[in-house]
Order: sequence, then C-alpha cells, then structure tokens
Amino acid sequence: MMGDGVKQILARPIQLADQVTKLADGANSFRAECQELKAKTERLATLLRQAARAELYERATRRIMDDTERALDKALALVVKCRATGIMKRVLTIIPAGAFRKTSVGIDSSIGDVSWLLRVSAAGDEDGDTHLGLPPIAQNEPILCLIWEQIATLHNGSLDARADAAAGLLSLARDNERYGKLIIEEDGVGPLLRLVKEGPADGQESAARAIGLLGRDPESVEQMVLAGASSVFAKVLKDGPMKVQAVVAWAISELAANHQKCQEVFAQNNVVRLLVGHLAFETVQEHSKYSIHPKLTSTHSVVVNAGVAPSVESSSPTTMFHHPKGSQASRNQMHNVVQSVIVAKRQGVLFPLIPSTNAANGSHPHNSVSGGKGRELEDPATKAHMKAMAARALFQLARGNSAICKSITESKGLLCLAVLLEKGDDDVRYNSAMALMGIARVAEENADLRRSAFKPTSPAARTVFDQLLRVVENAEHSDLLVPCINALGCLSRTFRATETRIIAPLVRLLDDREFIVMREVLVGLTKFACTENYLHLDHSRAILNAGGAKHLVQLIYFGEQAAQIAALVLLSYVALHVPESEDLAQAEALAVLEWASKQAFMTQEAMLDVLLPEAKARLELYQSRGSRSCH
Repeated sequence: MMGDGVKQILARPIQLADQVTKLADGANSFRAECQELKAKTERLATLLRQAARAELYERATRRIMDDTERALDKALALVVKCRATGIMKRVLTIIPAGAFRKTSVGIDSSIGDVSWLLRVSAAGDEDGDTHLGLPPIAQNEPILCLIWEQIATLHNGSLDARADAAAGLLSLARDNERYGKLIIEEDGVGPLLRLVKEGPADGQESAARAIGLLGRDPESVEQMVLAGASSVFAKVLKDGPMKVQAVVAWAISELAANHQKCQEVFAQNNVVRLLVGHLAFETVQEHSKYSIHPKLTSTHSVVVNAGVAPSVESSSPTTMFHHPKGSQASRNQMHNVVQSVIVAKRQGVLFPLIPSTNAANGSHPHNSVSGGKGRELEDPATKAHMKAMAARALFQLARGNSAICKSITESKGLLCLAVLLEKGDDDVRYNSAMALMGIARVAEENADLRRSAFKPTSPAARTVFDQLLRVVENAEHSDLLVPCINALGCLSRTFRATETRIIAPLVRLLDDREFIVMREVLVGLTKFACTENYLHLDHSRAILNAGGAKHLVQLIYFGEQAAQIAALVLLSYVALHVPESEDLAQAEALAVLEWASKQAFMTQEAMLDVLLPEAKARLELYQSRGSRSCH
C-alpha cells in the first residue's frame, strides 16, 4: 500500500499540475482555453494532493499516474506554446484544431481516475454494498478495475469487507484463467494470504480457495510460494478452524499438483507432519497395537500413568519428556523411562507418535496438531472432509518424492491411510487409496523406501496390504479399484513366495470388467510376472493356477487394442517362465502367440520386439504340435 515508492510516483504529476496552473496565467493566445485548462488542472492537483495523504493501492496508482503524467505533459506543452510572443508567437502558436479539446478530455479522464482511486482506497470505511463505478481507465479493460477494487479492499477494508472481496476474487479466478493471471500480476496474492492468516473464517476459506485456484501452472505456484503460502498454510493447519484447515489442505493439493518443486518448501514448513496429524486424529487410537512397538508397551503405559505425553518436536531422546514437579520417586520413575527410551532408540525401535487415550476419563489429550482446541466438537461431516483433503494433499506432496514418502511412512501416516481406506466415507477412502498408490509408486523405484516402509513383518505394512486386497476382493467400487490395483502392482517385489492370496483376486478382475480396471490389472500382474521380479516363477504359476491363461487368450483375440497388447505382454512373460504348463497348452497359448506375431500393430510394440519371439520359442520347445493337437 502507501509507502515512499507510491509517494514518489505522485511527486511528478503534482509538479506538472502546478506548472500548468502557473504558466496558464501568462498565456498570450488562446487565453480562454488556457483558463479552462487551468481550472481543470487545479482540480486535478487538489485530488493528487489528497492522494498523497491517503493509503493507496500501489498497482492501480502506478497505472493511473502513468496516464495522468501523459495528460499533464500534453497540457504543459500547450500552455507553453500559448505564452510565446513576437515572431516566436507566430511560429509556435500553430496549434491543431481540437488540440485543446483532446487535452481537456485527457485531464477530465485523469480527474475521474484519481477520484476513483481515492474512493477505492477508502472503500474499507464504507459499506460493502457501495458501488464505486468504473473509472475512465477501465474503458479498455473493465475487469482490471474490478480486480483493483477487490484487492484494494483486501488491503484497507474491514474484516467483513475483506471477506467479501476475497469471495469476489474467488469468483473471478474460478470463471476465467486470464482473470486469475491478472489477480496475480496485480499483487493480489499477498493480501489474500494475509486474510488466510488472520481473517474471519468465511474470509479465510474464500482466500484459501482463491489461492488454490490461482496456482494453475508452475509460474503461478512459484508466485504463491514466494509470497509465503507455505508458512501461512502451516500456521492454519496447526491452529485454524477445521473448515478452514480443510480448504487449506485442498489448496496445498492443488499447488503441489501443478508444480512438484513446491513439495520441498511445504515439507520444510512442517506441512507433511501437520497433515498426518489430521489423519491420525480420532483414527489411530483404536489401532494402537499397530503403532506401538511391543518393547515399548510398558514404557508407554508408564508415561501415560505419570501424566506425561510424548512430544514429537524434539529429536533428542533425553528431551522427549517434561519432568513433572513432584516427589523424588516420580522423578526417579521418569529417569528410568527416559533411559528405557534411549536404549530402545539405540536398538532401532521407534517410539510411538500416536497420542494415547486416557482410559480413566475417556478424554483424548491434544497432540501437537491442535487445529483449534475444540476440534473434538466438530461435526462428523467436517471431520471427514478434513481427512479427505489431508489425504488428497499428502498424495500430491508424496508424488515422486521419496523424502516426503519416507516422512509419511516413518510416522503414523501409512497406518492412518490404511485404516481410513477401510473405515472412511467415499471421499476419504478414495483420497486415501490415491495417497497409498502415490507412496507405492515411489517405493517401486526406491528400494530403501520399499524395504523400510513395506517390510512384510511390519504391522502397518500388513494393514496396508490387507486393505488394498480387501478392496480388490470386494470389487465394488471402480474408483477405488484402480489406485488399489496400481499400488499392489507397484509393491509386487515386496511380497514373499508364501504370500499367495494376492494373485487370484486380480486375475478374477480380468473377467467382464470395464477397460480402465482391466488395464490396471494387466499392468499390475505383469509387474508380478516380469523377469525383473525375483519371484516371477512363483507368480507366473499363481496366475495360471487362478485361470489366467484363458482370460489372457480371450483378451488378445477380442479385447480393445491397448488391452490386446497388455495381455500379450503378460502372456509372453508367463509363457517364457513356465512354458511346460498344461494350462498354457489347454488354452492354446502357442497358437495365440503365433497369431499375434503376424499382427503388425502388435509386433511394432517395442516391449514385444524381443519378448514375443523368445516366449514363442520357449513354448515351441516344450509343447509339441502333436500334444497341442490332442487338446
């Protein structure tokens, strides 16, 4: 708003106006026109001095002062010509017809623009319903002045007026992508973020939603991040009302979706931990057996009985507890607890991050992510929406980012997502499935993450596998099936040979399924059967034992082109690894591969260039034409 820079912008127009006023009195020709110009310039100078004492919106001030300077320069040139005498008068006073009229119109326009600027800068002191009208500068781009008006209100208005202005900018950003660009260019992001940080709840929601809509491309997202969006959002996620927190989580998901580089900035501002805390609220207490290591169960109960809650803020084991003021026995007890934790951490055991439940009074102590002291009193719909948006944000933040995935999996995040996939409502389940899929995709490419987060012996990992498999077995919700199948495929290298329950439910989905689900199943099963998977022989046999051969043959002959190719890839891997299979002989797999090798669109597929001939050769070696003919 008003600062030294804005005052400097006003200095030259004021000087020009004073010069025009002074020189107009000495005009030797066109005196009447000069006096009329003087009167209008004096009025403009008065308005400019009022503006110099006001709090102005800088972007609008710069644009208007540029036009005002041009109008005053033309006026000054005219009055200088009218002051000439003698020979110079005859030479210099050749003034084109209509010059005074055009100059006068320019001054009138500047008067209108500066008057509007003063009104819009003082709009916060007026009722929100007051219509300010459009200034002359708006003739070419009326929407720009509407944006200026809303941003100026965000700077100077009352809290209610600022909330209304945020809603107005939200509407503009939603309606048109170009309007969103203008809001960013006209410095609307800063005041929107201030409103998110300190406004009333409805204003915070509108402003946060506007920020999410404005971040449509990497360049725009960078503007949000540079303006401090990450720290503001972190503060709201920690202390704001839950409805506002849900919108902030949605906005984070939008920014991260449109520019992955912002993931690190959000992580540095503790956003990931805060989002996991929202997932954990009223989610994991009843599943504490998954998150409390057996070696620490007794230690945890001692802490709870002593009335001390563990803190996740400190990385030092000796500062994880606050010693209560009490007897020497209590202090000795706490010393023993700390020593136990130190030993446990040296052995690689993580202390539980989940807040405990006080069984004596049934209350839930607040964890570090308070989200407002009364969040237990929020209605169930708001709590569910908060979890859905937190999972949505975590999915986008974790996408392709191993460090953030590790942060989620090393906390209670993985368990929370699995529990919510089972017990949440539709949106919560879908976003939890997407988040699990995103983490699984990173784990597929990152062996360290795969080994640490998805060890078969890990209770949290077992819960994830159970819930993913339950969705696949039920096969009721197509929107859940796709991410769950994708996640199982990405985690294919984590399953042991004794884990035999995964393949059959996936194979069953090849029968009479919509294309998008069928495609995911084919891709997922291929990850189990491909040569890169250490257990490809076991998985290939499991696919055949589940009746996969006949499904694959039908898809290769009669499926859509993309399904045909995916099915052919899978069948080729299975044939390559277990060519002696009787199931392949009965399904006439060799005939299928021979037919496929003559189809141009199949042989041109890069993946099949080597794989198909090798699989065909293996089948020919193990299955004679005589044995095939008898079937």
